[in-house]
Amino acid sequence: MKILCISDQIDPLVYSSTIKERFGDVELVLSAGDLPMDYLDFVVSSLNRPLFFVFGNHNINELNYYKGGAYASSYFWNDSGTEGRGSGAVHIGSKIIREEGLIIAGLGGSMRYNRGENQYTDFQMYMEIMRLIPRMIFNRIFRGRYLDILLTHASPKGIHDKEDKCHWGFKAFLWFMRVFKPKYLIHGHIHLYDLAEVRSTRYRDTQVINAYSHYLIDTGEGN
Repeated sequence: MKILCISDQIDPLVYSSTIKERFGDVELVLSAGDLPMDYLDFVVSSLNRPLFFVFGNHNINELNYYKGGAYASSYFWNDSGTEGRGSGAVHIGSKIIREEGLIIAGLGGSMRYNRGENQYTDFQMYMEIMRLIPRMIFNRIFRGRYLDILLTHASPKGIHDKEDKCHWGFKAFLWFMRVFKPKYLIHGHIHLYDLAEVRSTRYRDTQVINAYSHYLIDTGEGN
């Protein structure tokens, strides 16, 4: 399965009249945050593929609408990923869904640095993870694994993160990977200005990928 991962920057290769020619074979789109909703809508309408997203620490004007309004959902029993679809993109912050045979969890937001919205301390992020555990145990019992992909905005501590507090990674994500062993952790938040910068790092059983701008994953698996 080919997955298009996007975050943080409106990529001219994606936001283009030739998007279908470049990405027409993509089966799923994941957005790791800090992108305007009209950009996500463009990708959904152009590719006609499912798109799941988390919010970052910018472009969060509609955060409360998705968290507590028309598109809010517990996602505990909704495996299809269809509940919560509005214009096409589906918010999965602090939720778990199953799509195209993949189990995907979302944890949005960044490290708390100025008391802004959608910012968390490490302890608070651990609490967000606790909310996902009952569903992951259900998955482990009935599907043989906790999940396949963790979609986040921030990176894990010490992997792709930066020295300034705003761009610190979460220790909670390291614990998550050690315990629940997702195949991929896909994050945004860390801008890349040099093509030589590392954007894919192995941590135990998990491939950690920086989705800045865009990144393509081929899982090597069918639907």
